[in-house]
Amino acid sequence: MVADTRTARHGRGGRRRARRARRGRIRVLAALAVPAALICVVVIVAPRWAGGDESRAATARTPSPTPSPRTARSPKPSAKPTPKPTPKPTRKPSAESTRVPASGPGTFTTAAGDGREGRYAYRVEVEDGSGVDPDEAAARIAGILAAPRGWAQGGARSFHRVASGPAGLVVKIATAATTDRICGRGGMNTHGEVNCRVYETVMVNLKRWQTGSPEFDGPLDGYRALIINHEVGHWLGHGHETCPGKGRPAPAMMQQIYGLKGCVANAWPYDEKGAYLGGPSVP
Repeated sequence: MVADTRTARHGRGGRRRARRARRGRIRVLAALAVPAALICVVVIVAPRWAGGDESRAATARTPSPTPSPRTARSPKPSAKPTPKPTPKPTRKPSAESTRVPASGPGTFTTAAGDGREGRYAYRVEVEDGSGVDPDEAAARIAGILAAPRGWAQGGARSFHRVASGPAGLVVKIATAATTDRICGRGGMNTHGEVNCRVYETVMVNLKRWQTGSPEFDGPLDGYRALIINHEVGHWLGHGHETCPGKGRPAPAMMQQIYGLKGCVANAWPYDEKGAYLGGPSVP
């Protein structure tokens, strides 16, 4: 009888030990599953970086730009500033005739503010040693932003350039190496050739700014306008578009570097009458 009791006790004890072992294995598996789930969540919610007019990277949906607060606007000058002459149109040079440095120090000089008031504040910065004058480049960019066929749309939007303080948009003209480095922080490979947009920062590849693109059928000033209009369009919340029909103007939000698909090269978001030159959205 004693032997039978001991055997029963051993049997019950074995079953308890087996149950404890199973519970231990379940806890280990659950502990391993939690980090894996967290990794999946990080991948899903990690911010995506927006692609430029020549980058195939996906464009992130960014918040609409917030108008500059009155306190951040440039103070009104005591005397009316002397207007700078409008830069003359620039012919499209060949890459061979233009020496463009491939790399630079990674430091930037900021263009002067324009002393104006506007809804959106922006800043222009040029990499040191690039050979581009910051104020001249800023004047060209200002002309693009204020053009009737540009995003200003005859006064519907207004921009003012600041040299310091809050700016919701920053345009940087940089060498290929610096552009690659800054764009690469978001996982984008610009291959030393193309532009990108990193949230509020537009990175303009110096080579593209100085020589244009062999795929764009037009003058250098036209290609510069396309760079700015395309990236500012993303900043304003527009996604990529494609050709609306053979012989029609290519949308400024089209990645024209990859072919016009029957459209005609165009750098501007609006026509002379103020109609938007759009096309079907690209997923």
